[in-house]
Amino acid sequence: MCGITGYYALNNNTAANLTNVTQSAQKLFKRGPDVGNVFTDHKVALGHRRLSIIDTSHGADQPMSDASGRYIIIFNGEIFNFQSLSDKYLSATWQRIGGAKTSSDTEVLLYLLIEYGAGCLPWLDGFFAFAFYDKESGRMILGRDRYGKKPLLYYMGRDFLAFASEMKALLEWGIPKELDYSVLHQYLQLNYVPQPQSMLKGVAKLRPAHYMIYDQNGMQDHAPYYELKINREGYNKYSYEEAQQELVKRMDHAVQERLIADVPLGAFLSGGIDSSVIVALASRHTQQLNTFSIGYKDNAFFDETKYARLVADQYKTNHTVFSLSNNDFLEHVYDVLDYIDEPFADSSAIPEYILCMQTRKHVTVALSGDGGDEVFAGYNKHGAEWKMRQRSTANALVKAGLPLWKALPRSRNGKFSNLFRQLHRFAEGANLSVRDRYWRWATFIKPAEASTLISKDLRPYTDLKLIEAERQNLLAALGHGDMNEVLLTDMNLVLLSDMLVKVDLMSMANSLEVRSPFLDHKVVDFAFSLPEQYKVDGRMKKRIVQDAFRNMLPPEIYNRPKHGFEIPLLGWFRKELWPLIDDDLLSKKFVQEQGIFNVNVTEALKRKLHSNNPEDTHATIWALIVFQYWWKKYYC
Repeated sequence: MCGITGYYALNNNTAANLTNVTQSAQKLFKRGPDVGNVFTDHKVALGHRRLSIIDTSHGADQPMSDASGRYIIIFNGEIFNFQSLSDKYLSATWQRIGGAKTSSDTEVLLYLLIEYGAGCLPWLDGFFAFAFYDKESGRMILGRDRYGKKPLLYYMGRDFLAFASEMKALLEWGIPKELDYSVLHQYLQLNYVPQPQSMLKGVAKLRPAHYMIYDQNGMQDHAPYYELKINREGYNKYSYEEAQQELVKRMDHAVQERLIADVPLGAFLSGGIDSSVIVALASRHTQQLNTFSIGYKDNAFFDETKYARLVADQYKTNHTVFSLSNNDFLEHVYDVLDYIDEPFADSSAIPEYILCMQTRKHVTVALSGDGGDEVFAGYNKHGAEWKMRQRSTANALVKAGLPLWKALPRSRNGKFSNLFRQLHRFAEGANLSVRDRYWRWATFIKPAEASTLISKDLRPYTDLKLIEAERQNLLAALGHGDMNEVLLTDMNLVLLSDMLVKVDLMSMANSLEVRSPFLDHKVVDFAFSLPEQYKVDGRMKKRIVQDAFRNMLPPEIYNRPKHGFEIPLLGWFRKELWPLIDDDLLSKKFVQEQGIFNVNVTEALKRKLHSNNPEDTHATIWALIVFQYWWKKYYC
């Protein structure tokens, strides 16, 4: 795993910026603490930071050139099938040049691009972002993996292109830091920035499964080399029993591929179905697997370490539990805030950060169950959406109770208040279209509330028509079809812009590579060829995953509620972090002087935080804290 950065100057006016490559690459140090190198010529600069995983010798360092010195590559990620691709497509190449110089996937990708251009991208199994440069033609190719697991941001000026793995490195190229208030509007609703947009005007993320070519004529846009689609023609291909067998086969292959490493490797083990499946399969192919769990000292309801221990004992893994208190989480809030270089307010990033930090003390690579919920319908909202589509008396009663649910106290921080919150959201969703319901359940505040939160002076800079067009584009997969449309939307929005961003940021902040077998494209394509009833029905979410691996897992991990983990933000905001809110980031004086947010609304949010009915106010406060902390770091 690595960090990449680069700059392409079209003329002498911007060529002076090429010298910034060293500073830009240094900003990516945590992504690649082992080695850092740069390449420059008269118009291109490429920087690389390396976390050595496959072929840890210096011969595999980057930027890497071919035998002739004409072609250069910088690469972030892993190509798991690189050896078979080498054997199939590059035998003549190796014979011609006297053999490969390394045993790295980077060199294989370099020569595949030389021989086949971007046509080789559909052959790759893995996750990646890369830049490939041909010095003779002046042609550069940037590419990104199918589901956007590895980030690649870019800024295209009138006479230059700058790109990097992270915003902090991109800013070292001297690009303008102009806020996009339309994107801020969306961020306030979702608590993250939906890709391909960014919080800065002109900065975009390369879309998943896309590549772009840049040369003296500027950028050439291309159709994606892969597109995830719902394969309804495949719905009748497998019986339910046959589909289970096929899933086990594909998942086993995906896990086995991801065990390739020349450094210590382990797996996250939460006690849930997804991570337990990964551990069960990995244990088929490696002895004494290292597994890691977080235990919650102060939250017994959320502590699933006993279930993780059952799986670890069954497969005799070398299991480590990191038992943490609320104070341990609070202690690392500022570590998370410091690393984030674009507002991102999923508070589960805090336990993710700590898990990665602790795991990195033992291994360099960890397998995870990420993607299982989005691909196979594992979230509570999936069960709720399925129920919403059934005409039942219970639905009618919950819908009729909307005035009552509105009047009752709603909060995630109590058993009954959380029940009232869920009933209110369900009843509210019942009155909306499929698209509007999805958006309402994906967001924390409504569009009108986001508008009110932004200062009146800046509201003219929020293009509401553009915002609505972007929203409809994000929801384009939702029509009047089955639940696979909901899952496809999750893949394109929640997985891409929230879950994968969280894992990438928090793992890279700790120089840990995380691999996700559930996001092997052969598994994902298979999943989207299965009918909805194989994934969710009235009894079960993620049905086929649960049933396919039932004989491999302890029975105790079945038939129990799905437990996420709620960081105690509300309590922190009322006590330990209140000075940060009231005296600093959301102080009345600072908000007024800054001029971005409506001070009357921020003051009202602070009062509601201390009320008996806080609802999801703490989530909005956290989004504001993250933004304000970021703004102070980059604008003050």
